[in-house]
Amino acid sequence: MGKKSWKPGNMLYPVPSVMVSCQRPGEKPNIITIGWAGTICSDPAMVSISVRPERYSHDIISETGEFVINLVNKKLTKANDYCGVRSGSKVDKFADMHLTAEKMEHVSCPGIKESPVNIECKVKQVLQLGSHDMFIAEVVGVTVDEKLLDEKGAMDLKKANLIAYSHGEYFELGEKIGKFGYSVQKKTDKKTPKKDATTKSDKKTPKKDAITKSDKNHTDKKHQDKKNQDNKGQDKKNQDKKHSKKKDK
Repeated sequence: MGKKSWKPGNMLYPVPSVMVSCQRPGEKPNIITIGWAGTICSDPAMVSISVRPERYSHDIISETGEFVINLVNKKLTKANDYCGVRSGSKVDKFADMHLTAEKMEHVSCPGIKESPVNIECKVKQVLQLGSHDMFIAEVVGVTVDEKLLDEKGAMDLKKANLIAYSHGEYFELGEKIGKFGYSVQKKTDKKTPKKDATTKSDKKTPKKDAITKSDKNHTDKKHQDKKNQDNKGQDKKNQDKKHSKKKDK
């Protein structure tokens, strides 16, 4: 089977599906589901979200210059989908999906309390690309569910049970198949004993100078044969001596 050429399109899948919260002062908060979101810089930490200009949340984010990216886990999948197909101009998405608006530290709009990770963002630039406007923003704060942290404060994001979006469908993340840099990592054979270590097989192998059972039996036999030869020789000497005496007589 070969390959077929398609017209240009958005086939960069899977992607994260996130719930972006925003709010005008004095109005109810809103949530928009975003499929086009991503990391664009590490230092300073920056992200982007792309929103159609006709969306209700587009004007809110443009006016306030801030938003919160709320990561989506399996439990939030239905709410995530609902917030992507209903307009905040007609419904209260927080109320409809029984979500809690949680006050953030660095932005005035709320995050979603039920989300495992909230990423607070301030808009730095807006790029008008065509069907979507891209909001380029700096990450000014991150809130993490304590359940994802170990005793040292390190985050284990696998515990969040996040979802991905691929060509119109939602998926759970699957089995881990590697980690960053594993392709060039030096392999260590755990089964190979250390150079000076004594293995189990070494214990069973007799030392060079040690006498094994078979060696002992062989030595004993050899010693007995020599003893028998010596006895025969002595008997012959005695007989010869007797014979000599008889001749002398």
